[in-house]
Amino acid sequence: MENVLVIENISKYYGNKSNLTKALSNISLNIAKGDFIAIMGASGSGKTTLLNVISTIDRVTAGHIYLEKKDITRLKGNELDKFRREELGFIFQDFNLLDTLTAYENIALALQILKVKAKEIDIRVNDAAKKLNISDILNKYPYEISGGQKQRVACARAIVTNPKLILADEPTGALDSKSSKMLLESFQQLNNDYYTTILMVTHDVFSASYASRVIFIKDGKIFNELDRGNDERKIFFERIIDVVSILGGDVNDVI
Repeated sequence: MENVLVIENISKYYGNKSNLTKALSNISLNIAKGDFIAIMGASGSGKTTLLNVISTIDRVTAGHIYLEKKDITRLKGNELDKFRREELGFIFQDFNLLDTLTAYENIALALQILKVKAKEIDIRVNDAAKKLNISDILNKYPYEISGGQKQRVACARAIVTNPKLILADEPTGALDSKSSKMLLESFQQLNNDYYTTILMVTHDVFSASYASRVIFIKDGKIFNELDRGNDERKIFFERIIDVVSILGGDVNDVI
């Protein structure tokens, strides 16, 4: 499968020469179309910084990031804004829905910004809602639905523009176990049925076990990588636990 994302020798430093913090150090990574990747690591490991430079929220100090062969580290101004709107889908821990808009309107907003025609918007919003089993709540406001439903609305908003890559930052962080399981099953379905490419940062081993590949970050470097292969999720969960325990420090700090 062709690579969607290629990360070449990226580093990210903060501070100055007398007080330099290396958040990322010489990381290289390939993500193919249809991959579902989980990135794990303790607090301060660099996993969120990695997500931030891929999403262009932050800039690398050195190295290059290519999305479908386009060097996104060189994008600026309007070209950068266009890239974020059209090529990336974002899912946040706290949903980031607008309370004054219905679920339908929250999802449609991403397409309105891209100036998609109203008829096409309606087709695409309903299609995204169907994929995530939220068709029955499209006319409700965020305060009328559960946390799990809000996150699935946020997920629909992320996929409705048909982005090259979905970036999810601790997507189950504000959810109970039942809602987390439903969201993760939705991710898995999007990945399996529609080849949606997902990159998810998580502290949670249970969430990571739904991915096809888990990358462990320690001290700004890739510490280890696990490929699920044909493993049942329960077996993969146990393999992840094994690596987490080797990572050092408090296991709960990663979980």
